[in-house]
Amino acid sequence: MDWLNLQDKTVIVTGGSSGIGEAIVQELCHLGVNVVNADVQRGKFEHGKLNFVNTDVTSLNSVKQAVNTALDRFGNIDGVVNNAGINIPALLVDEKQAKDGKYEIDENLFEKVFEVNQKGVFLMSQVVGKELVKQGAGVIINMSSESGLEGSEGQSVYAATKAAVNSYTRSWAKELGKKGVRVVGIAPGIMEETGLRTIAYEEALAYTRNKTVDELRAGYNQTSTIPLGRSGRLCEVADLVAYLLSDRASYISGVTINVAGGKTRG
Repeated sequence: MDWLNLQDKTVIVTGGSSGIGEAIVQELCHLGVNVVNADVQRGKFEHGKLNFVNTDVTSLNSVKQAVNTALDRFGNIDGVVNNAGINIPALLVDEKQAKDGKYEIDENLFEKVFEVNQKGVFLMSQVVGKELVKQGAGVIINMSSESGLEGSEGQSVYAATKAAVNSYTRSWAKELGKKGVRVVGIAPGIMEETGLRTIAYEEALAYTRNKTVDELRAGYNQTSTIPLGRSGRLCEVADLVAYLLSDRASYISGVTINVAGGKTRG
């Protein structure tokens, strides 16, 4: 028995070609959802229920094209998962100025992360939100991060954008709840490796934390601060997304759910 009853629902997933987004896309397709993957590149996963639309979430026209494609193919939209995001580690002040200031926040870095992580969430939520309000039902899921709740050394811009996403979730839930639309956030903690940890990312993060890349990698396996004693699985985030999109979660709105194995600031 399919207790979530998501068969033939239509959901847009931004950034669904890799990492957490890919896990979400796979889970929803297996549950019979019509999935529109709005990403800048096509992923490796293929399925009869999956539709790829090349989408730049920072462009209103591109977002509208993705939404219109979903509407043209399926007639309506039941939800959106705002998963697309980027992270470029850098320090507020790098007194050593190594690499000619490469690892110090500048306007270009700030604006690039802001454009994807905040503006992209706003644009997609607004365009999809108008359709959900028209039909008087639907779900917006915003992918946040544990760092948006607690901050993160060397990742302050990323963490700040995720904190803003948490605020969007609370505010939009108050606005759209009156129209029958739920807005929920998810904040994953330390997750299993996804292939997104590039050498450039690891070098930057290691520098901001005064570590070597090897020391940084060794820390991935340190789970002593996680009560459940392990990293999270991507499928565990995807399972939560599926539940929140379903009517089984019909009274959940305006909150950001921390998926971090019990890990908290304390």
